[in-house]
Order: sequence, then C-alpha cells, then structure tokens
Amino acid sequence: MIVTIDGPAGTGKSTTARQLANRLGFEYLDTGAMYRAVAAECLRRSIDPMDTASVGQLAQSLTITFDEGRTFAAGRDVTGELRTAETTQAASLIAQNPDVRSALIDAQRRIADERHIVCEGRDQGTVAFPHAACKFFLTADPEVRALRRQQELASQGTDVPLAKLLAEQTARDQRDENREIAPLIPAPDAQIIDTTASDIEEVVTRLEAIVRSKLESA
Repeated sequence: MIVTIDGPAGTGKSTTARQLANRLGFEYLDTGAMYRAVAAECLRRSIDPMDTASVGQLAQSLTITFDEGRTFAAGRDVTGELRTAETTQAASLIAQNPDVRSALIDAQRRIADERHIVCEGRDQGTVAFPHAACKFFLTADPEVRALRRQQELASQGTDVPLAKLLAEQTARDQRDENREIAPLIPAPDAQIIDTTASDIEEVVTRLEAIVRSKLESA
C-alpha cells in the first residue's frame, strides 16, 4: 500500500509521515529531501538553481540514497545541509524544473514499487502516485507554520525574525501553487487535514485510523 501526505512547509507533514510509517510498520520516503539534496549539490558545485539545463542534468545523474534517517547525494552525507535557508531557497527554485521533477518522480516510483510505504512531499497524491490507496493533504494557518519553522531554526542555533520567515514562506507558497508543473494542490480524492490546533500525536492517530480501516477493507 502507498500512503501519500502532501502539503506546504510547516504543516508537520514530515514528522507526521515518519511517525505514521513507524506505527504502521511501513517504509518512509521524504521526497522533499530529494529536492533538497539536488539543491545542496547545486550549491556545492556552484550551479545556478535557475540554470535549467545544468540542474536538470545534475538531477538525472545524481544518485540519492537514504540510510538510518540520513540523506546521501552521490555517496556524500548532505543531511546537515538540507534545512539551511540557502538550500531551502534553492530547492524551491529547482522544484519548478520539469527535468528535475521527472528524474525525481521516476526515482520515487522505483523506491516505492511493491512496498508498503508512506510518501511525503508536495505532489505525491497528484503526480507521483495518483492511484495511491490513501491520500492526505495537510494544511495549517500561515503564521503558525512560520512560527514552527522559527522554532525549528532556533533549536539549531539560528535566530530568524518571524516576519522574514513568513514573507519567505508566502513567496514559496505562491511559487509552489502557481507553477505549471505539478502545482501544490490537494488531489481530488485527498483527505484535507488542518493541523493548526492539533499536535503531532493527534494528527498521526487520526491518519493511522484511516489507513488501518483501508487495510482492513482491502
């Protein structure tokens, strides 16, 4: 069974997906980490994220793997680079590149083939796995999402004003929602879950009940 969890940043989808996979005994695929890995390699190799051809070639040739919660690009551990402001910005830009999306979606489908897996990202239920058995789309109030990001960065020793994060988030949301290729929208059959006033435990428990019901009726 494939379970997809889509939604914008700050809705808790990564933590939710990881914990849901653990509870179900499924594998977990963080597709956002794949885009961030390509972005991190672009920055390391001084490739302009807006250089469509060069970035597309990199994505086509780059081997991205996961091991014990860590992400590797061409065998190099890039985990510590994935959540930096620079990588986040670059990832949002390269995600608009059709060649990048094509390469990474193909890789995602190979990883998920014939597995019980929870796939988390922005186009999992709409593009990567349109026939997934369970689809969820997480949302949350924009200010709450920005505050969560601020707290995440603070835990890493980085202090960023909330207004700056909110502005960056708004710009990224607009890019994601309005891009021509795989815009950030819920799949028609996705269940929309608002996480604004819910903690992770509540959200995971709700999703687990839905997935187990699907498993029992399959």
